[in-house]
Amino acid sequence: MRPETEAQLSEAIRDARAPLRIVGGGTRPVGADLSGAALHTGGLRGVSLYEPAALTLVVRAGTPLAEVGALIAAEGQRLPFEPVRWGPVLGAAGESTIGGVVAANVSGPRRIQAGACRDSLIGVRFDDGSGAVVKNGGRVMKNVTGYDLVKLMAGSWGTLGVLSELSFKLLPAPAEQATLILPDLDPAAAVPALSAALGAPYDVTGAGWLPGTGAMVRIEGLSESVSYRAGRLAVLLAPFGRVIEMRDGAAALWRDLGEVAPFHGATGDLWRFSVKPGDAPGIVARLGFPVVLDWGGGLIWALVPEGTDARALAAPFAGHATRMRGSGAGAFHPEPAPVAALSAGLRAQFDPRAILNPGRMG
Repeated sequence: MRPETEAQLSEAIRDARAPLRIVGGGTRPVGADLSGAALHTGGLRGVSLYEPAALTLVVRAGTPLAEVGALIAAEGQRLPFEPVRWGPVLGAAGESTIGGVVAANVSGPRRIQAGACRDSLIGVRFDDGSGAVVKNGGRVMKNVTGYDLVKLMAGSWGTLGVLSELSFKLLPAPAEQATLILPDLDPAAAVPALSAALGAPYDVTGAGWLPGTGAMVRIEGLSESVSYRAGRLAVLLAPFGRVIEMRDGAAALWRDLGEVAPFHGATGDLWRFSVKPGDAPGIVARLGFPVVLDWGGGLIWALVPEGTDARALAAPFAGHATRMRGSGAGAFHPEPAPVAALSAGLRAQFDPRAILNPGRMG
């Protein structure tokens, strides 16, 4: 099924008599293998409203992410949360859609400064498990009364509803960018340096560690401001090791970091840990396998042998871990009993027939 209108989407869900497998671009095959008829959202594409002067975009969920990026870049704007593609590292062909980005709450390196995908989302339209159209939020900030379904839908992985239209706040693209690289640091040594940069008053918009490159810190903004802040940060980071400033070509490094490029095509299971940055060195040491660090060490991508339970290797740790690539049960982190009860209650309300991606999140 490939509906092209919201009415067709509602009809497809209402008429379903068995589970539905919600498919956007097919680039994020995370979680349990799903059975059931495929419901493709790629027909729901196109821009409903774009007001560059108001920094507002309303777009249908099946619109390719690349099209959205090109449209707003032409006006010197961007999505604040720096969406990234996971298809290459997950071994999934296809074209990422903006609805899939929201469903998985995909947020790139700029999350540490601009917030997550859900923080830039100001309105949603979706069909629940009965086929009813639900609208929440709108086209301006601070417009949500009652339950904030906008935030709820981001990261729900298609288990609460099928997204049809999304509203975003945008930001101007920066005039200049500088990246400071500490090439001699290993992951454990990188985290204190990244924490020092993030704790300084220089508005860092990226902080990570990439194999073969080292620790990286990004500054963005007006040219003179970038030069000043980069200079001050270089002085601050000098005690941690050699510092190199990079301008041209640095964007590719941040793309590689967000897309976990070192693990493209590599064999093994891929795990994603969200933890306190200060805990990252100990977790990396216990894992003992190749890693990529983002969000100042708060996000750890780890490549482990097939069938390895990376959660057990990393224990004890506070946070959560998700198996992004690999087979087996329990890809998503187990929820504490009170949270699991709330999640079950929400699914019962939004999908009483249990037909939307049932079992995907365990």
